[in-house]
Amino acid sequence: MSLDPIHLTAILGMAAVTLAMRFGGYLLVRYVTVTGRAAAAMEAMPVAVLTALVVPTALATGPAETVAAAVTLFAAWRLPIIVAVIVGTAAVVALRLVV
Repeated sequence: MSLDPIHLTAILGMAAVTLAMRFGGYLLVRYVTVTGRAAAAMEAMPVAVLTALVVPTALATGPAETVAAAVTLFAAWRLPIIVAVIVGTAAVVALRLVV
């Protein structure tokens, strides 16, 4: 396997931009106090990003994965997150065997 210089440059560039955004955010938070609606939006952002990543995959892969995602969601409402992950994993394995 070889790495094309153009791809390596793209990967390193994306890494540099990612690090710059992270460090820029840390520096900005030092000087700006976030309150009100902006604070609420920032607190909701991790859930929104996770949802944007998980839902398309759960709906596009197959019926076993879609049902297992729903089972995991319901488990996460009542159980600790690690237990919900275990329940979801067991559900997708069982449903793949059945479906």
